[in-house]
Amino acid sequence: MKTLTDIGTLIVRTPGTCGGGGRIPGSRITVQYIVTEVKAGITPEEILEDKPYLTLAGIYSALAYYYANKESLDAEFAAYDEECRCLETGSKIINIS
Repeated sequence: MKTLTDIGTLIVRTPGTCGGGGRIPGSRITVQYIVTEVKAGITPEEILEDKPYLTLAGIYSALAYYYANKESLDAEFAAYDEECRCLETGSKIINIS
C-alpha cells in the first residue's frame, strides 16, 4: 500500500531559490509559472506532458496554494513582473509604498 502524502509538503519556499517564491519541491518550477500557464489556457495535464518530472499533485497543489493566498501572491507576481519590465527597459523601479 502506498503511503499518504502530506499536502503541506507539496509547495516549498527557500530563500535564495527562485527568488524565495513558492515552488514545487525538487524543481525550480514556481507557483507563478504554473498559474501563468493555466491562465494562458494550458491544462495541468499538458504541463505534466511538458515537464514529466512533476506530478499532477504538485501542479494542483501549486494552484491550490495560489487560490488560498491569491491576494498576496497577485501582489508578489505584479511586483516581479514590474521588476522584469524595468530590467528589460533599463528603467528604474519606483516604490510608492
